[in-house]
Amino acid sequence: MLGRWRTFQLFTLMLTLSLGGCASWFSDDSVDPAVHLVNVEVVRAKLLEQKFILHFRIDNPNDSDLTVRGLEYRIHLGDLLLAEGEHEHWFTVGPKRSAYFKVPIRTNLWPQVKEVVKMLKNSNQPIPYRLQGEMETGLFIAHYVHLERNGVIIPADLIPEQHR
Repeated sequence: MLGRWRTFQLFTLMLTLSLGGCASWFSDDSVDPAVHLVNVEVVRAKLLEQKFILHFRIDNPNDSDLTVRGLEYRIHLGDLLLAEGEHEHWFTVGPKRSAYFKVPIRTNLWPQVKEVVKMLKNSNQPIPYRLQGEMETGLFIAHYVHLERNGVIIPADLIPEQHR
């Protein structure tokens, strides 16, 4: 009985020591990628439904590939929630490189039409936006990158020349 107990203790000790090396497989000293909203493309704007394409750029500052699994997002124009959702699309960004991807969104701004009209009254007046969310990265083990970006959108830049 004592021999089995010592064998079990020895086995447990060896297992614990060998797993210490495995911990380095999961440690990650990489820098989180930067995510930028670079363009908002108006696809269609009807009374009860608006379709946009959000153009994002991801900058990978690391020396290894970055696998992106998806994006969970919330976008506010001023204090108004423009859209929220998830976009699952896997792609890889090479080391020390940038990649662009598009997220189609659909929303209904009719309940907030008064606020939207106020924001659009002067098409050259910048409208502040806020992007919040999480980007899921990693090939085998998920890593979540928290997103928080602020900027401005100028409505005149979104209106095609022939319609101004």
